[in-house]
Parts: sequence; structure tokens; C-alpha cells
Amino acid sequence: MHVLVPIAFILIIASMVSALYFMMHDRGKTQRMVWSLAPRVGLSITLFFSILVANWIGWIHPTGIPFGR
Repeated sequence: MHVLVPIAFILIIASMVSALYFMMHDRGKTQRMVWSLAPRVGLSITLFFSILVANWIGWIHPTGIPFGR
């Protein structure tokens, strides 16, 4: 999990940068921005469920942020 999360974040940011590039250069004439944001959505959902499963299996543990302080 220590390797998976940073790699996923880097890929998500790369997808957002490519979408920004296409948004600035295409000016809404093509669908390249939409297609470059689609992997970001998939990666984000996969990362979220991977963290949930890793917590359920016991690979990671919550730190226990105290409430009410």
C-alpha cells in the first residue's frame, strides 16, 4: 500500500494535467479533455476501494483521530 497510493496519486495528477493541456489547446472543439479525465475517475474509485479493502484485510490501520478536543 505504501507504493500503490503514491503511484495512484501521480497518475491522477498526470491525468488532470493532460486534461488541462487539452482544455487550453482544443478550446472545446474535441473530446480529448473528457477522455483524459475518464482514467482519473477510474483511478480515484479504484484507489478508494483499495484503501477500504486494505483496511478490512488489516494491511493498514486507522490512526484514531480524537474527536471533541
